[in-house]
Amino acid sequence: MAEQRLFDILAKESDKFGVEITKEMFEKFDIYRRLLQEWNEKMNLTAIIDDESIMVKHFADSVSIVPFVREIGAKNAIDVGTGAGFPGIPLKICCPELELCLCDSLAKRLTFLQEVCRQTGLENVDIVHSRAEDLGRNPKYREQFAFATARAVAAMPALLEYCLPFVKVGGHFAAMKGNPENEPDFSNALKLLNGKIEKEDDFSLSVNGEEQQRHIFYVKKARQISTIYPRKAGIVTKKPL
Repeated sequence: MAEQRLFDILAKESDKFGVEITKEMFEKFDIYRRLLQEWNEKMNLTAIIDDESIMVKHFADSVSIVPFVREIGAKNAIDVGTGAGFPGIPLKICCPELELCLCDSLAKRLTFLQEVCRQTGLENVDIVHSRAEDLGRNPKYREQFAFATARAVAAMPALLEYCLPFVKVGGHFAAMKGNPENEPDFSNALKLLNGKIEKEDDFSLSVNGEEQQRHIFYVKKARQISTIYPRKAGIVTKKPL
């Protein structure tokens, strides 16, 4: 049975992080997979479209942050530049009690995310159409989250400026990456934004017989940051900290 094979693949990869995928969780993941494939025919959501790759490269990769979120006891989280919902929706499926905000600048992606939440029955998900630079200045969202994350959005100096304004003092940001050696120096950005690398995780995912290397930087926010950050749209990437 195809569903059983996909369940076994997702369960095996998630077990690497100590995360158990229940049958109930998998039902939601499978609905998500089918919607992703269907909607991808109408709009560009992802280049990864085969069943196994979705289960591993999108879902299991997203699940990698679940143990940390559980460890810190975060009550709410924001996924900045969520795109097709990674890692936010898989995180929510595994941690249904988490209040989640999904932020993206492309409105049609948000229509897709609303449909995913409707069909999977996910509740307490705030789906926001905004650029991170603008939303990070909004008092309703600035320094309101125990946990923030972003996956494949930007280089670390820009990513820190996009995401740390959302994080409460004492809260955390997880930057999900590929090879960390490709990252530019971001020590100055950490200093200016009052962030400190608390831990790093290296792991690999197995898909179609190949190993994919992944890396996560976990950043803790020590103090409030200056209200000049985030800077206006365009400046963050043109003049990185």
